[in-house]
Amino acid sequence: MSSDEDTPLGTLASTSGSKHVATNGNSSLNGFADGSSMSEDEMPLSQVSVQAPVRPLRRKRDAGDASDSSDDDIPLASSSPAKPTVSVTTQVATTPKTISDQSKQTNGKAKGKVKAPPKKRIKREPKSEAPESSASEDERPPPKKRSRTKVKTENNVDGAILGGEETKPKRRSAAKKEAKKEDSGTPRPNHSKKGEENDEAEEEEEKYRWWEAQQENDGEEKWQTLEHSGVIFPPPYEPLPSHVKMVYKGKEVDLPPESEEVAGFYGAMLETDHAKDKTFNKNFFEDWLKVLKEYPPRNGIKITDFDLCDFRPMYEYFEAEKAKKKALSAAEKKELKKQKDAMEEKYTYCVLDGRKEKVGNFRVEPPGLFRGRGDHPKKGALKFRVRPEDITLNIGEGVPIPVPNMSGNWKAVVHDKTVTWLANWVENVNGNYKYVFLAAGSSLKGQSDMSKFEKARELKKYVDRIRLDYTADLKNKVMADRQRATAMYFIDRLALRAGNEKGEDEADTVGCCSLRCEHVTLEAPNFIIFDFLGKDSIRYYNRVPVDAQVFKNIRLFKENKGDNDNLFDRVNTTHLNKHLQSYMKGLTAKVFRTYNASITFQQQLDEGTPKDATTQEKLNAYNHANRMVAILCNHQRSVPKTHEQSMGKMRDRLRALKYDHMKLRHVLFNLDSKYQKMKQYADDESDLDDEWIVEHEESLKKKEIEKVEKKFAKDNEKSVEEGNKPQDESVLREKIAAIEVEFKRIAKERGTGRASLKRERPAERIEESIQKLDEKIKTFKLQMDDREAGKEVALGTSKINYLDPRITAAWCKIHNVPIEKIFSKTLLTKFPWAMEAESDWKF
Repeated sequence: MSSDEDTPLGTLASTSGSKHVATNGNSSLNGFADGSSMSEDEMPLSQVSVQAPVRPLRRKRDAGDASDSSDDDIPLASSSPAKPTVSVTTQVATTPKTISDQSKQTNGKAKGKVKAPPKKRIKREPKSEAPESSASEDERPPPKKRSRTKVKTENNVDGAILGGEETKPKRRSAAKKEAKKEDSGTPRPNHSKKGEENDEAEEEEEKYRWWEAQQENDGEEKWQTLEHSGVIFPPPYEPLPSHVKMVYKGKEVDLPPESEEVAGFYGAMLETDHAKDKTFNKNFFEDWLKVLKEYPPRNGIKITDFDLCDFRPMYEYFEAEKAKKKALSAAEKKELKKQKDAMEEKYTYCVLDGRKEKVGNFRVEPPGLFRGRGDHPKKGALKFRVRPEDITLNIGEGVPIPVPNMSGNWKAVVHDKTVTWLANWVENVNGNYKYVFLAAGSSLKGQSDMSKFEKARELKKYVDRIRLDYTADLKNKVMADRQRATAMYFIDRLALRAGNEKGEDEADTVGCCSLRCEHVTLEAPNFIIFDFLGKDSIRYYNRVPVDAQVFKNIRLFKENKGDNDNLFDRVNTTHLNKHLQSYMKGLTAKVFRTYNASITFQQQLDEGTPKDATTQEKLNAYNHANRMVAILCNHQRSVPKTHEQSMGKMRDRLRALKYDHMKLRHVLFNLDSKYQKMKQYADDESDLDDEWIVEHEESLKKKEIEKVEKKFAKDNEKSVEEGNKPQDESVLREKIAAIEVEFKRIAKERGTGRASLKRERPAERIEESIQKLDEKIKTFKLQMDDREAGKEVALGTSKINYLDPRITAAWCKIHNVPIEKIFSKTLLTKFPWAMEAESDWKF
């Protein structure tokens, strides 16, 4: 089965879905996407009993139709339309070394080995999970030494100070110091909030450090004991109010709940791009007609024509319900979240070998309409409601079997210690298996990640020999060997995916081994143009120069073939991977992709990071290196719909900073005319026109008034709670009047080149403020440039799946960059083992 390593974490976030509004209707191996362009977890930390439902009619499916899991059912919101991408060759050619030179780099070795921690700290031997590309776990890396160098985090005042201003520890009051002296001889429980935080910190420190433990298992069993609560099923369908009906030929249709539910899935999506797609509409209507056949309208209306259906009443009802939910007060939303969290708590953790570990996607995705990615032939198809009878649980022997939160019995309960999934089922649209795994930060996932990157690092020992061999085989007289060598050339040089055969009912996506003649065009003297749909139906377009022999081979392979014939008709992924494993145990084409991504990233960082630069300049260099890898791996995306809007807000923010800069300059001019002759204060802010200044000052006044109004209301609310008399409205009116007076004064200063402050400050302090604003403006411009440069590239996929996180951890240490500016909370949790890499660690 394919791994979920290629799936962006953002799309793996589980969501419970609304009872009425259709959910994404798609999932990956580790959960189903929420359709958002970027989740909060992906952002760097610094920035930021009821009636049983009636099951819809089941689609017939051949029992043997279950295929390997794929990521084709991730929502359109996460994919890009077909569009040319930047040529990797052109981009990488600007650096002194090319991808083909990477194997010649001097790569640092992991520093020092350590003794295993005392066995009394480890209750049970940990079970390591090998990556799916590995044949076994015999080549598992030895345990790594825990680094004594700490990566600075914004909340870590004890770590090494790696950049920026030092975080000062909070001072204790004299009373607290005195109390500490008195209690020093007699320890006692600390019931204060700080005491609770300290206890939590100690508990955090005692987390299982699997990467330090001895690895002594036999490579087969992943665990010994496993106990969990199963999965959560979505709530049953609740019929719409009697006044909400879909309309057919101008008449309201009285649908039974079974067919009304399916109609509602479409109604909720009425204003989306999906509802404008012919394939989506066709598949939905065909499946809905099957449900209608079994559960026809109660008022006898016969539905036969999709174009005569009007789902708008349903859509308007769903929108009104969403508006009501959005209008709830903060307290009401908090209470609802509290209830939801309490209900889900027992599902969020499992007990693995006596340790409490977090579960990843414990929610079963609700029924809905399949969305897919790109031009998927099944988009719009009905996804059935999953029931206990569909789910196989994996759990330890002799532990209580969880009871489903809806009526029914589990399909099966197994005790398979050689796998790491907790539950699985087969979804009906593509016949793919869906799994429940442990969370990204769990020991089993961590071991899998670390093993994957160690496998890619191990390839360094063999890559020169592999390249020599496939270069020689480019002229091999055996056609199968020559085709294999040419495919290896593309996989190595261009980081192409190997590719697998697709069925007729799957999206027409290809990889290297499944390329057809129509996907490759020759252009003399030595250029090849690739144009095909890759994974997730994302277009791969690249015009690259190749070796003369490769050009000759492609011309030979295309002879006497039609456009729809396979370019490599004597090579497939299985044979290619079998050949690669003759060089190195567990080596597959995917390992090459991980290796080339990480080695390219390391090279780009080493060559492109400025030494004497600001943190933002270093971050821009880091993102540039990440973009080079994303382009290499074809991690493209369409420009977000909100991009121009967010850039507009950033431009306004930049103007606001320049406005502050201008006002301070004018204050200096008012204090002493000599400042006007100084070069650093002479230039006006050219993009601040009079009209914008008036609008900005009106906006500032409005914000100031809103601020005092909120504070006035809050103070009065507090006074009433304390039994005191609230302030009179005249107090508020006085404050607003003072703001009006202040902004009238500011308005009079427009165009005069002179300004004054509400509170006088010495010229030296104003000069310092201007200098700080200069730095802030420079940093903000760099952030804008970085945002604009990355609008068509998805940086998250490579950061999560292809770039060894130790590269980032070491880079942050050596360049004094807080790692929270790069890794989100989710990634810090996912890669705890990487945070201990030494500053001189190299991939």
